[in-house]
Amino acid sequence: MTITSVEKVKGKDMMRVFIDNNYSFTIPSEDYIKNNLYEETEISEEKLSHIRTGVLVRAAREQAVRYLTFKDRSESEILKKLREAGFDADVAQTAASELKAIGYLDDNRFALKYISERLRTKALSKKALAYELKNKGIDGEIIERALSEFEIDDYEVALREAKRKFGKYDLSDVKTEQKVYRFLLHRGFSYETAGKVIGIMKKS
Repeated sequence: MTITSVEKVKGKDMMRVFIDNNYSFTIPSEDYIKNNLYEETEISEEKLSHIRTGVLVRAAREQAVRYLTFKDRSESEILKKLREAGFDADVAQTAASELKAIGYLDDNRFALKYISERLRTKALSKKALAYELKNKGIDGEIIERALSEFEIDDYEVALREAKRKFGKYDLSDVKTEQKVYRFLLHRGFSYETAGKVIGIMKKS
């Protein structure tokens, strides 16, 4: 087998390698140089296997660890980041699976931590929290299990947040009341919950 051509991936420090005129893999430039993968170079099945299962997976795994060191992420987010970096889907998946096996990547832990931080920094409904986690690629069962770990009462959360933000305002004013409605609905609370909160605040 012969490396027939090599292309630099635009905007990334990655090289696309073609063997016998067919695309074979994408590799970081540093590893491309280390392994002498230049055009017209002969490559054995053994070396190709080493590149695909060893060099590429190691590089993707190390890149994923850098992402996770900077910010905790879901498996889906890590896979997306690795693909965006230029790694092939199978390499990204293998790297992610290895990190899951050693507990470095854990969607259960991620979901619990995410909910805890969001509840601390921004009052949201269960529905809104579930929606955000779903957008991060978290499985529905994991979301449900994580939410059950927290005692989240949508009404109590909505009332506390509405009082914090609008407690000094006169809710008998229609425009102010509409602002509170929009605010609570934007945070994922139902019309019923928003109405109940506004009713209580008008009485207080």
